[in-house]
Amino acid sequence: MPLSKPEAKALLERLIFEEVNPEDWVQDVWGLSPMLGESAAKLLEVFHRFTDEYSAEDLERFLEEIYQSQV
Repeated sequence: MPLSKPEAKALLERLIFEEVNPEDWVQDVWGLSPMLGESAAKLLEVFHRFTDEYSAEDLERFLEEIYQSQV
């Protein structure tokens, strides 16, 4: 059964940020190092654009490739 776009986005989010809210993750990184925090904020922006622009099918295919490479 194919994943919906929100399901695919949630799986990617969990893969990258684990159980932490992505915005909280950025703030945590920022607290450790403002320079790294800036990079973390850019990464989160790219993540949102990536997941917004790609179709559910593309996101699902991407997830499958990531999970297969980890096995």
